[in-house]
Amino acid sequence: MLKAIIVEDEAPARNLLKHYLKKHTEVELVAECVNGFEGVKAINEVNPDLIFLDIQMPKLSGFEMLELVDRLPAVIFTTAYDEFAIKAFETNAVDYLLKPFDESRFSEAIEKAKIRIHSSDAPEVKTIFYPKGEKLDQIVVNNGNKIVILQPDQVFMIEAQDDYVMVYTAEEQFLKKKTMGFYEVHLPDIFLRVHRSFIVNTRHIANIELYGKQQYQIKLKNSCTVKTSKSGYKKIREKFSI
Repeated sequence: MLKAIIVEDEAPARNLLKHYLKKHTEVELVAECVNGFEGVKAINEVNPDLIFLDIQMPKLSGFEMLELVDRLPAVIFTTAYDEFAIKAFETNAVDYLLKPFDESRFSEAIEKAKIRIHSSDAPEVKTIFYPKGEKLDQIVVNNGNKIVILQPDQVFMIEAQDDYVMVYTAEEQFLKKKTMGFYEVHLPDIFLRVHRSFIVNTRHIANIELYGKQQYQIKLKNSCTVKTSKSGYKKIREKFSI
């Protein structure tokens, strides 16, 4: 028996999925969630084999939700927007159901999921790929059992932490499994990578100080200090025309 979860904000769409699932007795629906916040909690608690996931949901998109779960199950995306198809398949999604879809198309997706789940060499669901020109309008992080949505301007700096990064706000820090390279490319232009280990929000720079021979450090408005490399200091000079 496969355990499945529905994550969908619209009741008619949830009801349709439940109706189609009734004929698939090998799949047990163990939870239905109306938003990504509930979805993260349910996935981490229930550890399903399969999720049916809408992409466009308020506050937390389906892609952002997947970044927050501890273990990624097989995913069938369900959405009314075909422009997300390439991004969905780049995560190794099982299938992509474009609304409105019929029962036959749904059953086809279920069969694909069963093959994927029972395969010994099934590809791992990957983190989300963002096109190079796409900028983040929010950063979603875990804080214990809570999910926090940060606006870019709330972020003071990002620091490399091995395979993770530490995201700093005025008063808090959040560990996230992402790379510095990802944030260097996808953060808005108010951010600069001033060192291989640091990206800073230029709006939160308090001052820049000389602390050694041709060496500089940035003091942020939250009192954090950040060393700059030579190339990082050059970026700062160019940013502020100094």
